[in-house]
Amino acid sequence: MATIPPRADADPTVVARSGPLDVVARGVVEGTLSGMHHSPFKGTSVEFAEHRTYTVGDEPKHIDWRAYAKTGEYFVKQYEEETNLRAYLLVDVSGSMAYAGKSLAKLDYARVLAAAWAYLLLQQRDACGLATIGREILDWSDPSTAATTFVDIVRRLQNAVPGAEGSLAQTLAAVQPRLKRRSLIALFSDGFDDLEALLAALRMWRAAGHDVVFWQILAPEEETFPFRQPAAFRNLENRSQQTTLEPSRLRAEYLKNYTTFDERLGKGLADMGIDRVKVLTSQPFAEVLGGYLARRTARMR
Repeated sequence: MATIPPRADADPTVVARSGPLDVVARGVVEGTLSGMHHSPFKGTSVEFAEHRTYTVGDEPKHIDWRAYAKTGEYFVKQYEEETNLRAYLLVDVSGSMAYAGKSLAKLDYARVLAAAWAYLLLQQRDACGLATIGREILDWSDPSTAATTFVDIVRRLQNAVPGAEGSLAQTLAAVQPRLKRRSLIALFSDGFDDLEALLAALRMWRAAGHDVVFWQILAPEEETFPFRQPAAFRNLENRSQQTTLEPSRLRAEYLKNYTTFDERLGKGLADMGIDRVKVLTSQPFAEVLGGYLARRTARMR
């Protein structure tokens, strides 16, 4: 007897574990965005379309001098704006993304969101690529619209494992030279890194004209620090480091530092015009993905 998959607005842990990643991603998209008739994205680059004969009043800078050398006649290049775009999905697989708390691990949540984005973009005939990043660029695929692209992205996401500590900001800076033209960049990360260095790396992307969406994925415990009993806290980016602490003594200081970090990150991203979508791993995928895309679509109208 066939099993009915859970709705996309169900508990994300249940949804993520209900089947293979490709099936889950399709279900999230089809279950929450079936009524969306307009793409929430748009191309930002221009491509050569055709030649036409030069007429008085045309700007000389558009003359194709190679065509003139071959034919002895003046032709002007015409361009058209692309309707499709190139998108890069960057998934942080550093050690901190392994944290799960009482809900889905942050990396597992990121896998589903990234796969859903890939499916959505490819359904719209947009080119999509994927990079997994940690202390370095671990895996990379250039944007493509090929029929096998979604399967390839899902395979790469499934193979991604949380790694050791490193500088997220340095890795993001190393990504910049690989971005050959203006693109949509979706970053899936908890954002836990040196804040100024992180913002500086993202500023480079914006200066290059990229449209950036920062999906900040957090466990609920990281926002509320609900721990009460003495416990062993392990550094997920360096598992040899483990300390037994009294949470009640640290809670006020932790929340103060976290709030400061959160506010500074939010302001820094807003100042650059970067969309920040703060996500808790307890939130249903439909609420997160559908809500953001609806807001983005409304903003573009």
